[in-house]
Amino acid sequence: MSASNMFLDQLTGSFSTPAAENPTVAMIEAAYRHHAIAARYINCEVQPEDLREAVHGARAMGWIGFNCSIPHKVAVIEHLDQLTDAARLIGAVNCVAIREGELIGENTDGKGFLASLQTVTDPVGKKVLVLGAGGAARAIAIELALAGAAHITVANRNDRGAKLAEHVDAKTPASAEFLQWFGDVWAPDGTDIVVNATPVGLYPDVDACPAFDFQSLSASTVVADVIPNPPRTAFLKSAGVRGCRTLDGLGMLVNQGIAGIAFWTGMQIDAAPMRAALSDIFAV
Repeated sequence: MSASNMFLDQLTGSFSTPAAENPTVAMIEAAYRHHAIAARYINCEVQPEDLREAVHGARAMGWIGFNCSIPHKVAVIEHLDQLTDAARLIGAVNCVAIREGELIGENTDGKGFLASLQTVTDPVGKKVLVLGAGGAARAIAIELALAGAAHITVANRNDRGAKLAEHVDAKTPASAEFLQWFGDVWAPDGTDIVVNATPVGLYPDVDACPAFDFQSLSASTVVADVIPNPPRTAFLKSAGVRGCRTLDGLGMLVNQGIAGIAFWTGMQIDAAPMRAALSDIFAV
């Protein structure tokens, strides 16, 4: 590093609430150190009413990019200048790059989940049940549909789920339907993959579990959770009792980190230091 810039790191970070349980900061900073990238990642608690100021502040301070997590993935769009094709199709943004003052929104949720899922099963031709209809659910449903899943069922308690199912059905090659979530939701016959894309079970509510009929699962069903903290959620534990193969949220998080750093810096990052940082934190 030259003397002219040795005291000025590039800045990245995350805007969410609650923010304290998000381990992304440890993972990204481990990647920066491993690759000797002069950058920092700052985890920020941002309330919904302060999102506009946070976004404008990042641009004013010369940040190169940031992540958006719950509850900002849809609301942030109105503060951006451009969207990638994927973000526009999904209708949610979790990763923003700032290039020459322009704010460009991307969505790496679905891509990160897909890369993780492909380590245990191929979604091509599969029937998928997605629990939830928020930003992560939208990204996952659409990316799985584009990756060749045959049918997507969206379970949700309100009409957001119906709108998401209609969107997937109209905009992707997969068929899709809405399942109204009353009481314990169940996996329709022939479901190959179940994904909890809700925040239920996220730290500190580690004993919470989505209202789900685990008797509807077969041992051949792959059950995934997007929650990284804790990695072994109550939802995954209950699915494991049924003999299902389970997939935690850490792989998705690592793949999102790889995609996010590439979007901000153009650099391809090794997954190993990020996975090691998360393994140290969660002892997995």
